Amino acid sequence: ALVHYNALSSIGNLQYLRSEILNNIKIEFGDIVDSFQMQRLTEGFDVVLHLAALIGIPYSYIAPAAYVATNISGTLNMLEAARKNDISKLIITSTSETYGTAIYAPIDEKHPMQGQSPYSATKIGADKIAESYFLSFNVPVCIVRPFNTYGPRQSLRAVIPTIINQALYSDVITLGSLAPVRDMLFVKDTAKGFLMAAASNNTSGETLNLGTGKGYTIGEITNMIQAIIGTNKDVVEDKQRIRPEKSEVFKLVCNYSKTEQLIGWSPKYNIHDGLEKVIIWMKQNSIYRNNQSYVV
Repeated sequence: ALVHYNALSSIGNLQYLRSEILNNIKIEFGDIVDSFQMQRLTEGFDVVLHLAALIGIPYSYIAPAAYVATNISGTLNMLEAARKNDISKLIITSTSETYGTAIYAPIDEKHPMQGQSPYSATKIGADKIAESYFLSFNVPVCIVRPFNTYGPRQSLRAVIPTIINQALYSDVITLGSLAPVRDMLFVKDTAKGFLMAAASNNTSGETLNLGTGKGYTIGEITNMIQAIIGTNKDVVEDKQRIRPEKSEVFKLVCNYSKTEQLIGWSPKYNIHDGLEKVIIWMKQNSIYRNNQSYVV
């Protein structure tokens, strides 16, 4: 496992693994933008899962150059490393944000790409460079495109833990726009999709959607969370949290039929069960309890 280097030597969510599992994982600290390190670390491996990225959409409005360096140049570094080290399968992590607001729904892999934020634009760039390495150099790339993944241990930069945290510990729930529709995918389903795509012999050169095929507005998700917790707090829209109008992605609902046909994957968790698992985890791990500020 490659973990982003930081002065605190933090290994992030890997810290939650059981010791017998963690002790069998070799952790290397580094940075995806270091091409030499990527070539060294991938040498001698058959399968590489490339999940490194800057992911926060609000922060991409503030620091777009950092997103280009990490998401585009970092992916190029990994592709070149896979090419030179003759990797047998390289999984590229994409995002449903590459599609932008749905022109038609549910969204399949042929839907046009729309760069409605610097984040989505850099992920489109990364996907296209990956595609070019498959077509130009026959690098065995598979682009996995999850819709909105959620689950225990997710940070407050994501909407579901933000809602839950405030439903548990705030007087009111402060959010951005309540109208956008999202297809929420539980993290265990996401992980299973990645592993199945990596293990399959017929995914090279393919792009695979991961999602549930069901969409809910942020307002509806907020109501579900409050119903599970047993609260009825006021929900307030905060202009600071609302994306620029043309940048907002209003509807993302997945068509995963190609993925199901190609590798036999389908989601197993419904949103109610998934939300319950996140709420239980956040109740048991109160690290965010005193942090109600907006996390960019």
